[in-house]
Amino acid sequence: MILEITQYGNPVLRKKCRKVSEVTDELKQFGEDLIETMVSAQGVGLAAPQVDRDLQMAVVDVSHDPECISYLRVDGKEASLDELMPLVFVNPVLEFGSEKDFATEGCLSIDGITAEVRRPTEVKATLQLLDGSRIVVETDGLLARAIQHEVDHLNGILFVDRLTTAKKVSIRGKLKKLSI
Repeated sequence: MILEITQYGNPVLRKKCRKVSEVTDELKQFGEDLIETMVSAQGVGLAAPQVDRDLQMAVVDVSHDPECISYLRVDGKEASLDELMPLVFVNPVLEFGSEKDFATEGCLSIDGITAEVRRPTEVKATLQLLDGSRIVVETDGLLARAIQHEVDHLNGILFVDRLTTAKKVSIRGKLKKLSI
């Protein structure tokens, strides 16, 4: 089922989401709904608060662009995007590489605004899957950026919060119009 995407200004987007304590059939269906909604909106990720749910749950799928990463390891072993995508996870814990880089980001909850965001280029993500297992994903490129972006949502952080002061000032008017 395609869900309505929550837009900028909704307080749920600023909430630190609660942990998922139990994986139920309802939660598994919600994961399917998140995937369907993300695909319908032509996104590469979607987090629960973006559909008005206060849960530490998100989906990511960058399989449309296999060249978007230079490496992918799952539990220390080389893996391919096809094996992992779409990635549905709960209760993530991230560790970051020391190098940072700028890349353009947008958000399904902030219509019409994109900007250069500086983030760590590599991430090590410990993720709980809906089958109850835990995996450790190590990667770079778009997948690392998408995971970081979605986990920010679970902590009430939006990509516009990570912009330089000058860029924040330049989009202030657009953001104000979105929150009306």
